[in-house]
Formats: sequence, C-alpha cells, structure tokens
Amino acid sequence: MSITANDPKRKTWLDTPKDTDFPIQNIPFGVFLTRDDIITIGTRIGDYAIDLGALHQLGYFEGIPLTDDIFLQDTLNDFISDGKKTWRLVRNRIADIFDAENSKLKENKDHRNTVLFTLDEIEMQLPVQVGDYTDFYSSKEHATNVGTMFRDPENALLPNWLHMPVGYHGRSSSIIPSDIPVHRPIGQILPKGASQPVLAPSKRVDFELEMAFITTDANVLGEPIPIEEAEDYIFGMVLFNDWSARDIQTWEYVPLGPFLAKNFASSVSPWIVTLDALEPFRTTGPKPEKELLPYLQSKGKKAFDIKLEVALKPENSEETTVSKSNFKYMYWNMSQQLAHHTVNGCPVNSGDMMGSGTISGPTPDSYGSMLELSWKGEKPIKLNDGSERKFIEDNDTVIMRGYCEAKDRRIGFGEVRTKLLPVFEPKKK
Repeated sequence: MSITANDPKRKTWLDTPKDTDFPIQNIPFGVFLTRDDIITIGTRIGDYAIDLGALHQLGYFEGIPLTDDIFLQDTLNDFISDGKKTWRLVRNRIADIFDAENSKLKENKDHRNTVLFTLDEIEMQLPVQVGDYTDFYSSKEHATNVGTMFRDPENALLPNWLHMPVGYHGRSSSIIPSDIPVHRPIGQILPKGASQPVLAPSKRVDFELEMAFITTDANVLGEPIPIEEAEDYIFGMVLFNDWSARDIQTWEYVPLGPFLAKNFASSVSPWIVTLDALEPFRTTGPKPEKELLPYLQSKGKKAFDIKLEVALKPENSEETTVSKSNFKYMYWNMSQQLAHHTVNGCPVNSGDMMGSGTISGPTPDSYGSMLELSWKGEKPIKLNDGSERKFIEDNDTVIMRGYCEAKDRRIGFGEVRTKLLPVFEPKKK
C-alpha cells in the first residue's frame, strides 16, 4: 500500500506556518486533554490539534476497519496494536480530509469546531502507556568519549561493543511528557578522596540527547524478530531526554550498571512521528567495523537523517544552543536493536519504548551530554548570558528539538522541554 500522505506536493486548507515541524506530510499521533477536560487521541497539522475521536464519530474514517472507541482511549496502545496496515490507512485518510482539494470538512463549520483545537486549548499527555523501557548505548562516539574519560583511552570501547547493541532495562514509571519538571535527585555518592559514601543531592545532573522508538505487539515468548522484519513492528519515534546523575552513576554502576542515576526521570516529546513520515529521509549509517553475526546484518538504508539540537535556558534568561547532532550518527540502527533485543525470545509489546542511547557526533559541538560537552566539568560551557555550566543547575530548562529537512519539506518532532527543580521537599503537615 502506497504512502499517499507523504506526497510533497500536497497542500492543506488549514493555515500553517511555512517552517512548521508539522506540515500535512507529517501527521504524527499523540494524546491530549481538550478544553472540555476530555482526553482524546489526536494528530497535529501546523498549530492545530485534531481530535481523531470526534473525527471518527462523525464518520470520516468510514471504510477503515476501526473499533468505535479506538480513538477514545487515554493512550495510543490499542491503536498501535492494530498494526502497520491500519496506521497507514488512517494516516492517508487524515491527509485526504485536510487536503486543500477536499472541501467536505472544510465547509462544515460545526464539524470543524468539534474536531479542531488551537494549541493553547489543549494539554499534551504521555502518548503511550509504557509497559517496558529499554535504553541502548549505540553511539560509538559517545561510548568512546565515556570510555576515554573513565578507562584506558586505548581501550575505550569494551570488547563486546562492536559485536552487539549494548542495552539495559530502565524504569517506565518515571517516563514523563514534555513540560513536566524534574527534581534534582538524591542518592549515594562517593566524594573525591573519601572511602565511604554519603547520601546527598546529585551535583552532576546531566541530560542525554536521545531518540526513542515505540513498538507494536511483535512476538510471543521465545520468538525472535528477524532483522529484515523489525521495522514492521516500529510505530514511530519521539525525542528522548534520558536524565542522568553522573556522580551517583559513578559510584553505583559496577557491576550491574546504572540504577538511581537514571531511573528518576526520562522526558519525551508528546507527538509520535511515524516511521512512514520519516521514509523520505532514510540514509546510510556507519559501516560495521567488525563482521557481525548473521542476525545483526542489516541491508539497505536503515538510518534516518534527523537533525538534533539541545538548548539550555537558565531561569529568567535567554536560551543557548549547546549541541547540534544527528540521529544518522548512530552506529547501531533500530532494526539491529530490536533484532538483538528479541533474539533470546524476549516478547515486545505495544507501547514499549526503546531509547537509542546518547547521540554524539564526531565533533565537540555535536556531543550529546554535558559530561562530554564540558569534558567531566573540566571545560565549562559559556552561555549567552555570560554564565557558565559544567552540569545542569537548579531552575535550568533543557530543550531538545529535532527535524528532518529537504528542499520541499520539513518533518519535525517539536520539542521536549524540561525544567530541573531543586531537591523535592515534602509539604509540612
């Protein structure tokens, strides 16, 4: 089935900004609270949010096999479970409904008032109920930088790194949408020169520039997903800020890896951009430096040219762009990650979230964390207001943005914006 929604010549009758991340060729999916305090599944074109539940009830998805309540949920999980054919049919239909040549909804004022919302009339929610969350470690530049800092620079990568996409299981309960603030975490830290740890607030809170993909129901217990089929089970992608506390992490990570340093919060952008929408921006990723086992050998263009940037905004001050990177730098692609994740028979479900790992590029201005940008705090980053940062300070806001761009189109993710608050203080009774 062709992806007619991607037609670069398609125009919409909605008034959209020229440089929007959300042209009619994007059609992402999300969940929002309406002005009437109703939670619904929706999409976005330009600066309009579109209530898909209302659109369905009004008969605009006639002919597509959808249950009556598929868009009346508070998560996208059931819709994602319907599979790739349904995602494509719905997305193509939405593009037709809002096409400049289609007057059916355009000329029905009552219907328009029911399904269309301006962005200030809605409140975005977490788009899926995340049952399981896995975080990979798939940027060679990032892994090399961290290995150089904390181990032998000549052996920065551990022996297994070039043979498989390394990952760990994270905590889904602390995954939050954009605009939800995060408190500075407390944990065990070993002060410099000390022999005993202390319980204290982290002094090295960091962001990690990542993306994450969302899966559908993919397999049963014991069944691996072949690499050539992996993309059939990937619904779409979001921006992902995997918050980290570096001083807590340094003390706790041996032998089982990060724990409290990572599970206090991860922030995601609220609109899921489908793999179909990203199709025109495929590119070739890095070539394997070691011969891979057959189950990890991927063919064709499996990387995506997604421009990424991170800005840091102190309270009551302007923002400063501190990093510009690209998703195409990832050494291990999503198909390899999903094939490896399931080669042992691990089941993957609708709404599962797979983080890419920190995305760092080959140059210092493309590093994906403050740990690298300030090189362990040895080279502070100067902000536009004249202040300096080694790591994230209280009341700083971290803003991540991402988009694909060609001469005739731009497909973006919007942003994920999160403020770091001081340590949580319980209310006095």
